[in-house]
Amino acid sequence: MTTETTAALPLTGGRWEIDPYHSSAGFTIRHLGISKVRGAFTRVDAELNVGETLETSSITATVDISSIDTGNADRDAHVLAPDMLDVARRPAMTFRSTRITGEGMDYSLEGELTIGDVTRPVTLEVEFGGIEESVIDQRRHAGFEARGSIRRSDFGLGFAPGILGDAVQIVLDVQFMAPG
Repeated sequence: MTTETTAALPLTGGRWEIDPYHSSAGFTIRHLGISKVRGAFTRVDAELNVGETLETSSITATVDISSIDTGNADRDAHVLAPDMLDVARRPAMTFRSTRITGEGMDYSLEGELTIGDVTRPVTLEVEFGGIEESVIDQRRHAGFEARGSIRRSDFGLGFAPGILGDAVQIVLDVQFMAPG
């Protein structure tokens, strides 16, 4: 992959903020090795700082772990309990990009994901969905889908082996709004 200037994307330089009403952070994990449980985090904050090149651009994001929603309130409460995610010790996940590469519609986003007191490198494959002006707020919105995978055990989250898979698939659909 090559490094391109941000001119390849029609993005104005500056701080783009997340559109929380049109963004989602989803995940999938195997249960008993035979099926998948899907869920989302409903409170996500992120910003995209667009520089003159990809090398001078960056993304940061914070996910409120207590906002987990798997479609089952009892399961969500158990996942947040001390024997699992332990939301009291791990209230948030944070991501900070370290490198963005790519061109056209396809990019690779390398960064550091922190869950609790453990930080590990993560790479997400990103598809640029385009840019449009919203009729609601008259601001330009840019859409992205990012996909990747992490291993729970890499973050000290090895609870329920044999019941829950180690691999967690991540899918982020994010809209950012142009600087104001």
